[in-house]
Amino acid sequence: MLTLVRHGRTEANRSGLLLGRIDAELDPLGREQAAAVARSVGPVDRVVCSPLARTRATAEAWGAPVQVDDRWVELDYGELDGTPMRDVDADLWRRWRSDVAFAPPGGESLQALGERVRAACEDLVPAARDGHVVVVTHVSPIKAAAAWAMGVGDEVSWRMFVALGSVTRIAVGDRGPSLHGFNDVAHLADVGPA
Repeated sequence: MLTLVRHGRTEANRSGLLLGRIDAELDPLGREQAAAVARSVGPVDRVVCSPLARTRATAEAWGAPVQVDDRWVELDYGELDGTPMRDVDADLWRRWRSDVAFAPPGGESLQALGERVRAACEDLVPAARDGHVVVVTHVSPIKAAAAWAMGVGDEVSWRMFVALGSVTRIAVGDRGPSLHGFNDVAHLADVGPA
């Protein structure tokens, strides 16, 4: 099983900022979310995470060695990183949503992100087929991994919502990956809203 976990909340998430490569720390609620998700998922055979602090701190909740894989880092928002989402120009949003090859100024396209995440998923297939691998990552890589599991294009990412501290499960069998659960947040019921 390949279990994908979105990191816990940061102050930037709470404030509604585009949060890509900015290395934000978990806030107090984010730390509670990390503990809750680790309890819910339970013991795993391997823990992988993005290099950013918010995913590392969430991954450490498993109390196991953590392998950092740069391919699981969040989409590079370039010049938009740290911008309130409400302040992003409407024309830019339309262009971004209509073209997976579009990259914001200085940033990365959904297509490029999809390519690196699909490669990371394929590399984890043997371990996920025989054991339980948890990957602690960000919203955009989780969407790309779900698209990989379903065999659909990167454009589907605009039609998904991935909550902070959520769990997405992909089973890996002889016939390939299949999406078994998406954006599960039941384990956060006692933690409070994000």
